[in-house]
Amino acid sequence: MLGLIQSFFQQHLQGACGASPHTIRAYRDTLILFLEFLAKRSRKKAEVLELADFTSEQVLEFLEHLEAQRGNKPVTRNCRLAVLRGLARHLLRHDPSHSEQYGRILSIPSKRYQRSPPVYLEPEQFRAVLGEIDPETPLGIRDSALFLFLYNTGARVSEALQTTWADVHMERPAQVRLHGKGNKDRICLLWKQTVNLLRQLRASCKEFTQPRVFLNSHGQPMTRDGVAYLLRRYYRSARRRNSSLPQPRIHPHALRHSCAVALLQAGIELTVIRDYLGHSSVATTGRYLQTNLAMKSDALGRFWKHAGLDPKAPKKWQPSRGLLNFLESL
Repeated sequence: MLGLIQSFFQQHLQGACGASPHTIRAYRDTLILFLEFLAKRSRKKAEVLELADFTSEQVLEFLEHLEAQRGNKPVTRNCRLAVLRGLARHLLRHDPSHSEQYGRILSIPSKRYQRSPPVYLEPEQFRAVLGEIDPETPLGIRDSALFLFLYNTGARVSEALQTTWADVHMERPAQVRLHGKGNKDRICLLWKQTVNLLRQLRASCKEFTQPRVFLNSHGQPMTRDGVAYLLRRYYRSARRRNSSLPQPRIHPHALRHSCAVALLQAGIELTVIRDYLGHSSVATTGRYLQTNLAMKSDALGRFWKHAGLDPKAPKKWQPSRGLLNFLESL
């Protein structure tokens, strides 16, 4: 089993598919969870597990374990299942003697679920969060630059954290090259305020030799958890000052959603936003159309007017003198 798993990662994912390091890590984490689950259930060491242990029954129990014990959402459950299906297809190609066993794994369906609308901040809400950061301190400069960079570019947090100074061009036209999913690069223009903060950030961390743009206080690349912690902290602080701010489960990806919704509100076409955000399909971008009530109201108003159903302004009603005499007599 070890040899087939090694060939799955090395020959299939890396060699044939050209999977990115993020994809490799995601597949690795799923298989570690699954093998640990199998070892615990079968009371064996993970090193001695056999192909016979990789059954549809075990996979179904593992998926149930993810939701019941680990509290994973259906979307995470489906991602884990996709990894195990990929492994099953690889095993089917190299071990046809167990084709029926692997076929039953491939027939396990993804779980249907209700997709929740994306969490995002309106522009004034984002400004309130940004206003909680002290721009006079080195860490404050970094945090302001990081959050404005995410909002300006709509970058995934992983894309922002792997950005190096070589990717940033701060002369006009200021821009950054983002390395996205599937090893696809895209260019995003930068606002003047974003560039100013990046210049301050570069000047404040000259002593560090790391090529990455966003570093922690020890001069090492920031982590996703670190960015999430900072955003939650500033958001809670902003909400204490302004109780009208909603109580969403805020996370760094919300700034990417906020960028997308702001672009839609500005009247930018979906295809342009798709390319700006690095979506593989315009269908992914289209889900943001469902999130903003103001846009829905405006669209409905324009539709009503275009349909020609809007009646002429009604005449102002004037009570007759007889009616007034009757009312006064009561």
